[in-house]
Amino acid sequence: MTMVIRDKVKQEIDRLPEGVVVSASDFDIPRQYRATLVKALNQFEHAGVIKRVSKGRYYKPRTSRFGELLPPEKEIVRDFLEKDGNTIGYITGTRAFASLALTTQISSVIMVGTNVSRRPLSRGQYKITFLLQPNRIIKEDIPLLVILDALRLIKEIPGSTTDEAMSQITVWIKDLSGTDRNRLLELCRAYKPYVRAQLGAILEYLDFPVEDLLETLNPVTRYKLGISPTVLPTIKNWNIV
Repeated sequence: MTMVIRDKVKQEIDRLPEGVVVSASDFDIPRQYRATLVKALNQFEHAGVIKRVSKGRYYKPRTSRFGELLPPEKEIVRDFLEKDGNTIGYITGTRAFASLALTTQISSVIMVGTNVSRRPLSRGQYKITFLLQPNRIIKEDIPLLVILDALRLIKEIPGSTTDEAMSQITVWIKDLSGTDRNRLLELCRAYKPYVRAQLGAILEYLDFPVEDLLETLNPVTRYKLGISPTVLPTIKNWNIV
């Protein structure tokens, strides 16, 4: 039976696309043979047929003229992004902000937005960190959540000043449809006041109605974010200094 299991595992590995990360549970092997499955995976790892990302997670390596390539970032953290076909997380932080042209720096840290509090961990050369998302995560909302995360982390975006980041975020929000802006307003209500204040200032600058959002803020609280009024003239109306 051991050889039968090993051959079946090899067949499934052969059909596996390069760079896709799988775990032992992804193999069509009965649970009573799990020990044999794990042994087979270890053997194929030692033979170089597959590589280990972390405990119990493997991928079939892909090579280019520049050498062996690591799996895509989403594959590295796929178990934190999807479960049983449902979206449970999303990539945010520096890597997502780079796609918004907020930074040109790419680090070895992958930040995942999640509804569940988790401790940081390492997978290969990557450090995985987690940002607790106060809204329920829906796939269609992810681009908007990333924008709100950028406002939440605006002072921490590498290689960018708060003014530079604010200018670019304003450009992105300007290009959103009215429907998306309204959804952004809904989502931001779960974020901290300083995020709501920034979004309010941006939308007011873009002549989008935000009176209801202003009412959610304490009128005497000041938000020290280092944003210049020359970049966003409406910040004085939102107590941003």
